[in-house]
Amino acid sequence: MDDTAITGPLLTSHKAKPAKPQPPSIDDMIERYIGDTGAMQLLKAVLVAFAWAFDAQQVFISVFTDAVPGWHCVGLAGNSSCTTPAAAATPCALPRGTWAWDRPAKTSVVSEWALQCAGPALVSLPASSFFAGCLAGGFLLTTLADSLLGRKRMLLVSLVSMSVAGVLTAFAPNVWAYAALRFVSGLGRSMVGTCTLILSTELVGKRWRDVVSVAAFFCYTVGFLSLPVLAYALREASWRSMYFWMCVPCLCYAVLLYFLAQESPRWLLVRGRTEEAIETLQQIASLNGGGSTTATASFSRLHVCTVHEEAGARGGDVFATLQVMWERPWAIRRLAAIMVAGFGVGMVYFGMPLSMGSLGPNLYLSATYNALAEVPSAVLSWLLIARASRRVSVAALAASAGACSIACVAVPRGAEAARMAAELLSFFATCTAYDLILIYSIELFPTSVRNSAVGLVRQAMVLGGVAAPVLVALGRESSIWSFGVFGIAIGCSGLFAACLPETRGKTMSDTMEEEEERSEAAV
Repeated sequence: MDDTAITGPLLTSHKAKPAKPQPPSIDDMIERYIGDTGAMQLLKAVLVAFAWAFDAQQVFISVFTDAVPGWHCVGLAGNSSCTTPAAAATPCALPRGTWAWDRPAKTSVVSEWALQCAGPALVSLPASSFFAGCLAGGFLLTTLADSLLGRKRMLLVSLVSMSVAGVLTAFAPNVWAYAALRFVSGLGRSMVGTCTLILSTELVGKRWRDVVSVAAFFCYTVGFLSLPVLAYALREASWRSMYFWMCVPCLCYAVLLYFLAQESPRWLLVRGRTEEAIETLQQIASLNGGGSTTATASFSRLHVCTVHEEAGARGGDVFATLQVMWERPWAIRRLAAIMVAGFGVGMVYFGMPLSMGSLGPNLYLSATYNALAEVPSAVLSWLLIARASRRVSVAALAASAGACSIACVAVPRGAEAARMAAELLSFFATCTAYDLILIYSIELFPTSVRNSAVGLVRQAMVLGGVAAPVLVALGRESSIWSFGVFGIAIGCSGLFAACLPETRGKTMSDTMEEEEERSEAAV
């Protein structure tokens, strides 16, 4: 590259210097060192990706624990003081003793604490508190995985704190304590998805990254699909049992991950911890059946020094990565565009499953259909990642999801099958867009700030999730407030993907300077 073509305040001092050959990237050096990714290393990466199953359970458990149960009239025949559920949306105006829940009151927080007439704000408070915790945790913790803790330790801390808070939620005495504990669960959960995706993809070679990413999406589907099964098995038990049986396995998984998973060698090299990186790479190379034995000195001398200067020049400041991005307008433009797109996708992705109660009488089947929609979505994501433009795919999927969501408003309430079909199509397109945005955001930013950038994109998605429960509660009276707003939000926000550069087939950068040079060379 001709250095005289490079512009920008950070590179001004290099304009007059002759062009220098670029050192090999960390990607190339790691590939040369560990050799081809073997079956055992791929299995370890998939084990890390399985954390997404527990992430999905935390996100969607409120579909069942916070559901408004069915009810029926009771009393003597001919009692005119009670109308049928088909004629009345809620029993709020009915005298006590003229109606009863279809199942034991302990099966839902709404029936146990008599929240059916409390108003949309209080009914949606626990779910909104969870997403608010995710949002707060993302801003407070997102840079720790890039700076102090690393990918593996941050993931373990998130899993354990999320699970412990979930177990304590099973003992909540009232809705206020319940909402507070859901906030803590969201705070712990905030980094699970990001660290899982980045750690699992950084543990394998370039050839297998797409496979591991799609495996994570399938694990998320497994977690979502396990919820209606667990809820149906515990349909006569307390909602508290769901939290207990969901969180205890997650704690066991965290212990297993502690002993079997490895830290990202890319992160160790970026942080200048070369000896630990070499040790990790030796372990990976042995699992792959060989690998180079002469790369230690190369890692110490070459590209690592440059990366370490950028990532660690500001000492222990965990917000250094955000400051590095703020100094570069191109990075902020990318981050803003992908976050806006993520906001609309997140609102629909987290809101649609919460709206399933208004589409049909069988919540278990509705949730199962939505969970199963994630399977072809993951397959389509894989195909689009390999063959299609990222930005065109995201924009087209968002537009399709918006149109199908608005169709849910247009279809009459009596046509349950048609409404469910439109909802499933919208959720399918949204799931695919959700997966693509996560992969896209990984490719848009270099190693030194990748975890922070992807974490902020996920926070934009979660911000949409904060508003979704309130819209769902309002939508029980009129679906324009739920499905209508969902359609407009995702359709408009998806257009911002058109402002982003295409990343398909390009090698991921390690430093901001490297990404800046590649971007300018492509202009």
